[in-house]
Amino acid sequence: MRLVATGLLVAMAAVYIAARHFQPVHPGIGFVRAFAEAAMVGGLADWFAVTALFRHPLGLPIPHTAIVPRNKDRIAGALANFLRDNFLTPRVVARRMQRFDLAGAAGRWLANPSASGEGKLRRGAGRLAADVLESLDQERLGGMVRSTLSARLRALDIAPLLGQGLAAAIAENRHIPLLDGIVRWAGRVVEANEPIIRDMVSARAGSVLRWTGLDATLATAVLDGLTKMVGEMADNPDHPLREKAEEGLAKLADDLQNDPAMRERVAAFKAELLDNPALGDWWQGVWEQLRAAMLKAARDPDAVIAGRFGEALRQLGTTLQQDAALAATINRFARRAAVGTAADYGDSIVRLVSDTVRGWDARTLTGRLENAVGRDLQYIRINGTVVGGLVGVAIHAVDVAL
Repeated sequence: MRLVATGLLVAMAAVYIAARHFQPVHPGIGFVRAFAEAAMVGGLADWFAVTALFRHPLGLPIPHTAIVPRNKDRIAGALANFLRDNFLTPRVVARRMQRFDLAGAAGRWLANPSASGEGKLRRGAGRLAADVLESLDQERLGGMVRSTLSARLRALDIAPLLGQGLAAAIAENRHIPLLDGIVRWAGRVVEANEPIIRDMVSARAGSVLRWTGLDATLATAVLDGLTKMVGEMADNPDHPLREKAEEGLAKLADDLQNDPAMRERVAAFKAELLDNPALGDWWQGVWEQLRAAMLKAARDPDAVIAGRFGEALRQLGTTLQQDAALAATINRFARRAAVGTAADYGDSIVRLVSDTVRGWDARTLTGRLENAVGRDLQYIRINGTVVGGLVGVAIHAVDVAL
């Protein structure tokens, strides 16, 4: 566009020279000369105005030229204030977020990702994620994740959480399957360890009982009693021993929440478990499996979307579109998060923009602004040339008429 504007100015100069030479031939050529003469004046004036924004015309230090380089810091401050006042205030962000349906957009994409044209984006993001995972130090990353998880677990007071979970399970009778499983396990233990029980009874029986063979009878009676007791506990939900077990679980839930001694024992057990090298080895294996799974998913996201995980995501997308209460909750959370981010980090973002612009050298700032708006500025030169020519024709017409 700069070439077009400059070429038009040169063309007007050529037309002016030709019209001046041939003006005696016909009076109408005077209008052509007037148009070309005024067009040159208009084009040169607008060239000077446009050039003065970004640099000194012809390199001459004319006052009030090179406006952008001289006012770089003022432009940075004005741009930062514009961002702060129009985009990064909590009130503005809240108003904008009122019209933003994050849950609906996420639901539509999850329900039918292929229809939204995101296949290339998903595969590109997957390749990027795989490259990042492979480029990171495997041992260091695993150790960092493991140490972070360990630090969080050490800081967590787990006893009250266990107590609350156990109390909630008891209140909703979700502990009954656990008791049933313990009773069945006890029955299998008695059955599998019958020889050991008989040996224990025989070893503790007197020599007279062993000599008479009554130790075997006594062992059989003990085994029959244990088997019968376990069977009754399995068949009778109101068995006294089951009630005792439930009382014990209820007391355990209360102690976990309120007994300092119990909480200290749980904390000590947790610390001992976290310090056990076997747990570190186990976590390393889990991390390797997790990293392999993430790499596999990243390299082939379409396969993941097509499997059970993809079906779960599609169901989630359908739910987000149909459940108005859930969508409202997610949108409200997103709105609050955005408003909180603007309140907490808005000034930092504004300062980052301002400092970045101030840190540019004048040539960089001038080049970027000129690339952004330079095309329209060259249209100003073209318009100035044309309008100047028309004004020149009008003035010449008035002069001829008078």
